Amino acid sequence: MSSQTSKTLHANCVAIDGKGLLILGASGTGKSTLTLQMMAIGADLVSDDQTTISLAGNCIKAEAPIAIKGLIEARGVGILTVPSIHSATIIAIVDLDYIEAERLPRPRTQSLMGISLPCLHSVDCIGFPSGLLHYLRHGRQDVS
Repeated sequence: MSSQTSKTLHANCVAIDGKGLLILGASGTGKSTLTLQMMAIGADLVSDDQTTISLAGNCIKAEAPIAIKGLIEARGVGILTVPSIHSATIIAIVDLDYIEAERLPRPRTQSLMGISLPCLHSVDCIGFPSGLLHYLRHGRQDVS
């Protein structure tokens, strides 16, 4: 990747069918835990802890830095080796620094490298990883 159009973020990324979900949040907010939960129900790992993003036309591609490709930290267990995919196109962001208060949240976006992407906030609910997985597969019906 060209250093002019790419950067590495403190973030995780999972994907379904090449559609990526970028997971942001401060250290200790549960990025790796959410990633592991989503992997357990069918998501592919792209990256854990650091994600390199780059512009690809009107899209943003995500991949793991080579040194950590196929590795994920499981708190209390250690560094695990897992299957991972090379890259994914980011279609949405989850920002774990914010808690979602609404049952049916209004659509919100976050700009990343000049591209506006849907942004969701953390939900303290056992079904949150499953909801995100279905979001990646099928999208969301937004109501005005």
